[in-house]
Amino acid sequence: MTQATAAPVGEQQAGWRDVAALLGARALRRLQLIASAVRPLGWTLIGLTVLFWAVGAVWGWRELIVAAWMLGIVLLICAVFLIGRTTYDVTLDLARTRVVVGERAIGALTLANRSTRAILPSRVVLPVGAGRGDFSIQRLAAGEETEELFTIPTQRRGVVQVGPVSIVRGDPLGVFERAHRRDEPVDLYVHPKTVLFGGQSLGFLRDLEGLPAADLSRDDVSFHALLEYQPGDDLRHVHWRSTARTGVMMVRQFEETRRSHFVIGLSRSRADYRTDDEFELAISAAGSIGLRALRDSQRVDVRVQGRELPASTGKRLLDSLALVDQSKPREGGIADLAGVLAATMPLASIVVLVCGSSVRAEDLRQACARMPFGARALAVVVESGREQPALRRIGEADVVTIGALDQLPLALQKVLA
Repeated sequence: MTQATAAPVGEQQAGWRDVAALLGARALRRLQLIASAVRPLGWTLIGLTVLFWAVGAVWGWRELIVAAWMLGIVLLICAVFLIGRTTYDVTLDLARTRVVVGERAIGALTLANRSTRAILPSRVVLPVGAGRGDFSIQRLAAGEETEELFTIPTQRRGVVQVGPVSIVRGDPLGVFERAHRRDEPVDLYVHPKTVLFGGQSLGFLRDLEGLPAADLSRDDVSFHALLEYQPGDDLRHVHWRSTARTGVMMVRQFEETRRSHFVIGLSRSRADYRTDDEFELAISAAGSIGLRALRDSQRVDVRVQGRELPASTGKRLLDSLALVDQSKPREGGIADLAGVLAATMPLASIVVLVCGSSVRAEDLRQACARMPFGARALAVVVESGREQPALRRIGEADVVTIGALDQLPLALQKVLA
């Protein structure tokens, strides 16, 4: 009997504890919500109100009690400004989500009141990268909408997050502020500048069978010569006419064919560049060369220290370059990058290394020597202030030095001449 009575009592106590925990969690959330609406000035005024009241009550200073009452009234009046709904329908629209450095990026912010009652004036905050834009929205009647146009500065390459939009209600003194987030943020890609150029293709043209290389093989598609049969040769490649004429079994020998594989190695080591402008010029040069190779219908791979960049299309290539930043010294320089290219992409048909003018001559020579075997090698060195492009040769690699992006087509013409 005692055990049967104790069990329901224990279950009842556990139920009350669950209810108390639920109510406590809800109360805590409400307190956090209220605390989030108090600005630093508000906390200061609340603290002074409590302090004046306590000191005035203890020491009997009526002046402090009156001051506490005045501050309390000010806080109450400021809190009244938080009353009201901000149920806007918010639409954030960018005319273009991809622009080039220096181009104007224009967007529109539309707020509509879909309710049956008017919405009092409020303030809209739109974060744009590290900054933000403020818009004052007047009273909107039921069914009314308003549109605010804005421009985004694009002086720097990168990805700028626009939004999320926050609807802010607050008092003129900045004591209280209530913010409600609306809509989702939008990414604006600021691409590096690139230059278009024509003329001869930078690498092998891609076709159905590939292009023949100097290496010989027992099995491929580009016929080279006839050899005497050796044990293990594929009987499908026996040349029966020559076998009947000579009385010795002859098999076909082939030249290895190689698909066009264009590889760009862009150094992002801070030690390889004298200035930030050189680094930006190197990114623009790599993007220009990659876009030309993609127009030539070649398979393009782009690699920087630490990772490979998506480059299957021009848009993906430029999106990837917009995110490139300078690496730390422990990730190595251009010579280390060339070694990674040789190890991970040994069948590349042409390799282009892009670096800055701070690279030492021995490091550049070592990088050129590490190029994948059989690949055509080209190095592009960017040097701020150079007025004319220069061409030299290091080992089997052509090395061009440019001082501006518009010098790149002329420099490559010298290489291909």
